[in-house]
Amino acid sequence: MPEDRLQNDKGYSLAFKEDGVYLTVFKPLDYLPPVNEDDIISAVRRKKIKNYHANLIKEAVISSDGNPVKIAEAQEEEVTDAFVEAIVSQDKMTAYVLIRPPEGNGAPPNLESIVQALYSKGVVFGMDEKTIRELAESPVYNKQIKVAEGIPAINGKNGEVKFLFDAKRDAKPIIMEDGTVNYKDMDLIESVSQGQKLAEIIPPLPGRPGKNLVGTDLKAIDGKKVPLPRGRNVIVDEEGTGLFAAIDGQLMYTDGKINVYPTYEAMADVDNSTGNIKFIGNVIVRGNVLSGFEIEAGGNIEVFGVAEGAILRAEGDIILRRGMHGKGKGILKAGNDIVAKYIENANVEARNDIKAEAIMHCDIKCGNTLELGGKRGLLVGGTVRVGKMVDLKNLGSQMNTVTVLEVGVDPYLRERIKYLKSDLPNLEDSLLKANQAITLLNKMKQTSDLDMDKREILAKSTRAKFFYEGRIQEYNKEIAEIEDLLQHGATGRIRVRGSVYPGVRVAIGNSMMYIKEEAQYCTMYSDGADIRFGPL
Repeated sequence: MPEDRLQNDKGYSLAFKEDGVYLTVFKPLDYLPPVNEDDIISAVRRKKIKNYHANLIKEAVISSDGNPVKIAEAQEEEVTDAFVEAIVSQDKMTAYVLIRPPEGNGAPPNLESIVQALYSKGVVFGMDEKTIRELAESPVYNKQIKVAEGIPAINGKNGEVKFLFDAKRDAKPIIMEDGTVNYKDMDLIESVSQGQKLAEIIPPLPGRPGKNLVGTDLKAIDGKKVPLPRGRNVIVDEEGTGLFAAIDGQLMYTDGKINVYPTYEAMADVDNSTGNIKFIGNVIVRGNVLSGFEIEAGGNIEVFGVAEGAILRAEGDIILRRGMHGKGKGILKAGNDIVAKYIENANVEARNDIKAEAIMHCDIKCGNTLELGGKRGLLVGGTVRVGKMVDLKNLGSQMNTVTVLEVGVDPYLRERIKYLKSDLPNLEDSLLKANQAITLLNKMKQTSDLDMDKREILAKSTRAKFFYEGRIQEYNKEIAEIEDLLQHGATGRIRVRGSVYPGVRVAIGNSMMYIKEEAQYCTMYSDGADIRFGPL
């Protein structure tokens, strides 16, 4: 680099002439700060200039006009080698060297001088050997160059919990396309199944120690294990990396804990505030279930108030502490028993027993026993199908209300045989079409070879034939079994502890009777052909 450029980069120059030593201070370049008077004094002392005038140096710095100013009498220029200064950051993690250029034919920096400058500041670790060698071979003057760097300590990472559900669940009403708001399907309950994975535990990471430039080891903090957010009915796997539901139930994340509750409890009415309820376990409603709302439970449903024109479906029992005003829209469907104070104008299904004080104008299917007790023990209006036994006080009414009661055959079997007989013609029609296709293709095969598509059609038709033949055989066998039960298995009983009134039609098995006169305290049964009355 030319001498004048070097000097200009410094912002000043010192010239040794026959009549004296001259200082020239240049106007600062845009990318450099103004010349500092102390820097010039340091350079003058370093070059061992004798008897210099400090006031003239000060004036030259103030003017910075680029004109030479004589600051000392003539003297020989001292030879000055390149000067290497090491600069270490306060945290002792980074070191730089600043190389001042040689003057008066002084020597350039070498590898030893650079390393020695670093040693002088205590640097014994993290030197960048490649950069230091490059600087020794091709020096860069008046610029700080990073030549050493420590290894910072890296703290570990704390363990984490990765939730496999929405821990910030905030259900909101759904805005429909027409602008109306659906308050029923807000999905407030999150149901989980036994064994379902709820969260993953991410283990902590250890810290990585470091070392600074002066050789001091820097300690790192290891990550901490995350506290397990394990609440009720939640288990941890053997590795301690997963949380699982111990039971079917409602998932709730409260107070930093994951809990699974077997029962969902609505503390007031089921209405717009709760929306429809769909839960894998038991549901308890402390209030009423308003018209138009639905409850679906994998366990039992218990309602302390009144169910209006609502829909309740349970895999287990349905218990209505008061009863149901169905309004022609109410539905009760239980996989086991239904117990209610009363049921009115509703569609009711129970795979096992139904117990109530009064059932009025309902469509009932009961797989086992219908028991109407209490003060009224009343069954009036509607159509009632019961598998085995009906035990009640009053059947029908003095107003001759039309009431249909069928006993002795599981109503679900009646539905099944109805379905089988309606679907059987479809199977027979499909079998006929398959046979027609097989016959036609076999005739074509006798005159010429079938192409690939026709061979595929023949194969599919043959498979379809076997399928439909098997299915028709199964249907016919099941129909025969159910019909045999209807013919010979009519063991149903109707026990009347009060009165049975005209207007009632009774069917036991395949026997049927219209009640024309009031009867009291009796048992109705079938003798195989007719319905008989016996003592209570």
